Amino acid sequence: MTITNDEASTATNLAPGSIVVVRDEEWLVTNVEPANDGHFVHVQGLSELVRETDAIFSTAIDEVQPLDPAAATLVADTSPGYRRARLWLEATLRKTAAPMGDPAIPAATGALADTLGYQQAAVRQALDPDNLRPRILLADAVGLGKTLEIGMILSELVRRGRGERILVVTPRHVLEQAQHEMWTRFALPFVRLDSVGIQRIRQKLPASRNPFAYYKRVIVSIDTLKSDRYLAHLEKQYWDAVVIDESHNVTNATAQNNRLARLLARRCDALILASATPHNGKKESFAELVRMLEPSAVSPDGELDPEQLKRLVIRRHRHSPDVEAEVGNEWATRLPPNNVMVPASDVEDAVARELDETWLHPAGGSSPYSGDNASLFPWTLAKAFLSSPAALRDTLKERRRKADPDTVAGKQEIDALDRLADLNADVLAGTSAKYDALVEHLRSIGVGKGQDTRAVVFSERVATLGWLRDRLMKDLRLGDDAVVVMHGQLTDEVQQQIVESFKQASSPIRVLVTGDVASEGVNLHLQCHHLVHFDIPWSLIRIEQRNGRIDRYGQRHSPQITTLLLEPSAGEFAGDVRVLTKLVEKEHEAHRALGDVASLMGEYSVEAEEKAIRKVLAGQKALEDEVAEVSDVTAGDSLDALLAQLGAAAGKASAAPTPARTGIYGSHLEFLDDAVHEVFPTPEKDLPNGIGWQRRPDHALVVLAPPPDLAARLAVLPQTYLKERDVTRRLVLATSTAKGDAELAAARSQESTSTWPEAHYLGPLHPVLDWIGDRALAELNRNEVFVVRGAVDVPTVLTHAVLTNRKGQVVVSSFVLVEVPNPANPSFAPAEPVSDVGEAWDRLGVSTINKGGVDGTGLGGIVAASVASTRRTMRGVTDAAERSVRERVAAWQERVRAWEHDADALVQRHEVRDRRAAVDDERRIAEEMLPEQHLVRPLLVVVGEDH
Repeated sequence: MTITNDEASTATNLAPGSIVVVRDEEWLVTNVEPANDGHFVHVQGLSELVRETDAIFSTAIDEVQPLDPAAATLVADTSPGYRRARLWLEATLRKTAAPMGDPAIPAATGALADTLGYQQAAVRQALDPDNLRPRILLADAVGLGKTLEIGMILSELVRRGRGERILVVTPRHVLEQAQHEMWTRFALPFVRLDSVGIQRIRQKLPASRNPFAYYKRVIVSIDTLKSDRYLAHLEKQYWDAVVIDESHNVTNATAQNNRLARLLARRCDALILASATPHNGKKESFAELVRMLEPSAVSPDGELDPEQLKRLVIRRHRHSPDVEAEVGNEWATRLPPNNVMVPASDVEDAVARELDETWLHPAGGSSPYSGDNASLFPWTLAKAFLSSPAALRDTLKERRRKADPDTVAGKQEIDALDRLADLNADVLAGTSAKYDALVEHLRSIGVGKGQDTRAVVFSERVATLGWLRDRLMKDLRLGDDAVVVMHGQLTDEVQQQIVESFKQASSPIRVLVTGDVASEGVNLHLQCHHLVHFDIPWSLIRIEQRNGRIDRYGQRHSPQITTLLLEPSAGEFAGDVRVLTKLVEKEHEAHRALGDVASLMGEYSVEAEEKAIRKVLAGQKALEDEVAEVSDVTAGDSLDALLAQLGAAAGKASAAPTPARTGIYGSHLEFLDDAVHEVFPTPEKDLPNGIGWQRRPDHALVVLAPPPDLAARLAVLPQTYLKERDVTRRLVLATSTAKGDAELAAARSQESTSTWPEAHYLGPLHPVLDWIGDRALAELNRNEVFVVRGAVDVPTVLTHAVLTNRKGQVVVSSFVLVEVPNPANPSFAPAEPVSDVGEAWDRLGVSTINKGGVDGTGLGGIVAASVASTRRTMRGVTDAAERSVRERVAAWQERVRAWEHDADALVQRHEVRDRRAAVDDERRIAEEMLPEQHLVRPLLVVVGEDH
């Protein structure tokens, strides 16, 4: 039986990996959660009637009966080479959660992703036992691979039994990109709830049904999720892990985004926040993110605790020593900025002169503008002019529509607008020098008909985007599908289709003309290393975001950033525009030294930076007063200086330990192949007699036709993947990382019409392995243990000892070999812990030839003796682990007490009273981390060859 600290059997003596009987059916425990009136026991069905079924039982309602491991029945394995025993043992190990504090990260490093040290450091920091829960702010600069770090953390949470229910929240234009990365690299399928996904769910579920209860892993945009309709559903759900990407968008305490984020932070165990710009310069905004991670890490009066931030925040950039030493050729160094000053044509000069003399720097001191905020509109005209004549045309047209012709001021403004429009019409009908420079540049880098070179051209005006597309198609002799426009007015589905197409070598797109909808979170670097700013954003943040689309990890060609700036020949306006080139240069300096540009201006928002630059252009401020030097940013005690210090500390992370061989099979493929041949006697035959099994070792591929129970599991895979690769009918698996990488590359090649790989990598979390593992576990009946022959002198039992906390999470997991020299009198049964099952299997020397079933006569008492011996032997190990956990919990509780003591003096403040509830939750969570239950179970009995 399972044993508590006082070795008394109770109905709650349960732990992940134990077998229970509920409603006369057998179940495998995957998680145990405390409840007000008992425990919630999460299980997977093992016996025939409930196989493939997940369920949650309440001990207050159902009798949950743990099987007594000491009373297990020995069953002779008669399969060739003891294959059934091997498979059952391997499947049991794969179903058993790893300890919370396990320093090895095999699920993360075994995925189809580069296992760079700085990314592994982020995973270890998130999972560090010194954290109350796995909670972290990934504040790495643009391009370091925060999505991969998120996938690695989630993979390890799944391996630890802490990632069954996961919610990922992202901006809508990166939904498919994130979904693609999670599945292709980590075998983590997420149901995408974009506009199409929501419509599909409404067709499947009644309107009253909670979609978050139906799907375990969901990826959704923050814009969709923040509506009141979904908030009501979310309040009823608890997640193992929540990811909020671009989390700087949730710091405003009065906004819906913040309300959503605070709700999710309270309704999850693990929380991953990600943002390359984690604060807006205001300490309170940054503190809001930290409170979501751990409420007591911010004092009641809002002060940040630097020591706690070292646990909760990780910050690196491209040129951090630990990053730069690793990225190598996988991230080519950006070339110096190519700033091109384009002399204005005569007609453009005429427009510039009119803008300068009438609107920007009028002799009389005021412009013709008749509306409110007269200092702003002239620079709106100037910005439109510097974008394109099409943008200026639309801006003039819109303002003329609003001006009142019945007033003197309005009529004067309309006359001035019309004069400017007439001059601008000459530009539209004639030559644009900046456009000509763009065409010349694109041709010089090889963009044209029949060429492979691609470029991304950014402009913030929709009118400019359309104007550029129409002209570029004609002047570069490119087809309709070769020059594509993307902007925020397109649906999220269309935006995602464009981005996914641009990633493929087979895509016809050669010039992507895009607005700033593509400047945040979108990967455009796979087939492209040329980026052009057709107009310069009046914001360092926006410039950095744009550049980061092609300047990121995985870029193997040195990114070339080209900026085109129209230069009028005379007037104050000519001097104004030269200021903008300095922004590009400042961004490049900060990129190399800081990895973040927002701190240079200290405004931390695009809108605020634009306002400040407008003052510089108008001569009201000096550029030096608005844009700081890089060396000044890291000085003092500002938030930026603090983040710089965190970045330096992150670089000192210790190397990951070398993972031991945890299983008895050398690879996932060996396990899968063995299990398939055990479960399906003729696997090569078509359904229903087989699964069309084909193993192609020369190509590192296997092929199978999923049977109904596997096809049902695959139904939650991305819908476009299911449609384009038809994997529920024919599933192709890549069995090596080299093949997996090649398949991803092939999906982006000229020959492919889908970004989804034809063969999916067989990683450690692949649902096929989970499916076949469940099939293998069914090989034994209730409370049975296989007995086999091996290279042992006396009967030996392999046991597994587990210590769990009050939440049912694994604290300690140890494997023990117990020798029983005299089965007739098993009181003497020395036990020896081993590092892992791989070592135990090697020492047991299980025979490769089965000479016949083992006669279990006289062996009945060795299982009970082994369980008792293991319990005695492991007491010292578990006691040490308990002391360590209790010390950490005591430290957390002391910090909570200190927080409450400080809060007492501020009790009259409403926001402090609200935060007490979150800190109280922290106290409860700390208590749930205390060790509570021991479980010992026999896994295998081995007797000598001559038994």
